[in-house]
Amino acid sequence: MKITLIHGQNHKGSTYHIARMTAEKISNNINEFFLPRDFDEGCLGCGVCLNEGRDCCPHSEKVTPILNSMLSSDLIIIGSPTYVFEMTSHLKGFFEHISTAWIGHRPEAAMFSKAAVVISTVAIIGVGNVTNSLSRQMFYLGVPKVHKLQFPVMATSWDGVQNKTKDKITVQTDKIARKIVSSKGYATPGIKTRFIFLMLRMFHKNNDLPLFATDKKYWIEKKWLDKARPWKHL
Repeated sequence: MKITLIHGQNHKGSTYHIARMTAEKISNNINEFFLPRDFDEGCLGCGVCLNEGRDCCPHSEKVTPILNSMLSSDLIIIGSPTYVFEMTSHLKGFFEHISTAWIGHRPEAAMFSKAAVVISTVAIIGVGNVTNSLSRQMFYLGVPKVHKLQFPVMATSWDGVQNKTKDKITVQTDKIARKIVSSKGYATPGIKTRFIFLMLRMFHKNNDLPLFATDKKYWIEKKWLDKARPWKHL
């Protein structure tokens, strides 16, 4: 099983260790990225990706290798420490750069059969905000199965985490890893995804707004305005 592992930080703290631990329990075929080391750009709001395509983004040279790794992987693992009740700014900036791959724009068919694990830690409170945000990003990219791992570690470093907490982390990462291995990382879209896709099909069929012209052209080329769907093996 191929894994893309994205860290929303450069340092190797609690979130890094949990993400890495989870990945290694599932597979040794891991393609790993650190933000901002591997991607440090903020979205310019230029609209080029929306109007002309992601390849035309001024930062596409840095974005594309990470997105391509996600598309070619069976499992996507994303970790972010909790900063001001949210994911790190560099990770959010990355998602902003691939927003045209959302289901409402130009979704990638490969995403609709993947699983993901989203991970966050925090010293005390707020960790759920991050895993919910990351899970939402995965959902709108088309990923049908998202597992959450979230831990208030009461420490600012992995070495400072109490053994009792580390034992709980081990149990939960073991459980998630077993689930993913047993299903081989494969998942299929649920009712919510299918419903949203059908609504968007109707929208694009009746939409002639210049703002969505590139999106509609994409859907026509994929034959999604007819009976085709971006997922397989249903």
